[in-house]
Amino acid sequence: MIHGTLETIDGRPALRFERTLAYPVERVWRAVSAPAELERWFPAATDWTPAAGETFEAAGATGEVTEVDPPHRLAWTYADQLYSFELAAQGDGCRLIFTHVIDDRDLAAQTATGWETYLSRLQPHLAGKYLSEEEAHEPWEEIHERYAERFGVDPTPGRRFAAALRGDNGDA
Repeated sequence: MIHGTLETIDGRPALRFERTLAYPVERVWRAVSAPAELERWFPAATDWTPAAGETFEAAGATGEVTEVDPPHRLAWTYADQLYSFELAAQGDGCRLIFTHVIDDRDLAAQTATGWETYLSRLQPHLAGKYLSEEEAHEPWEEIHERYAERFGVDPTPGRRFAAALRGDNGDA
């Protein structure tokens, strides 16, 4: 279950995830833009419209919506990092591309693993089901090791993160 890639955008490391979903673009658009839907699967749902130029607060940081082209593109900055959803019709369904431009390549595996687990909650949500955050994170360590190897980064920061969540000392 490794779907993310590590790329470079404007000289910065960027994580890119692509999913093919068996739902129309309009349905997926609601899932990625409506606060009541985001809170069911996304890590930091916020109360936004969203509208270009709109600012929002989430988890102690400020964000700004930078681009909205319903139902095809939604982009924002949050904690000085860039994020976007791009949606395109693909057959009877939708192709979703999620991009996160990150600051620290050394944390790419850890960040990619987080997004992998949150994005794993989207399909069940669209199907009218619910995958809890805890269930989605069960394979976190295995996914993290694969990303670390794939991206050629030191897995130690992610191992320490996982250990802290488990409550052990992190000597991985």
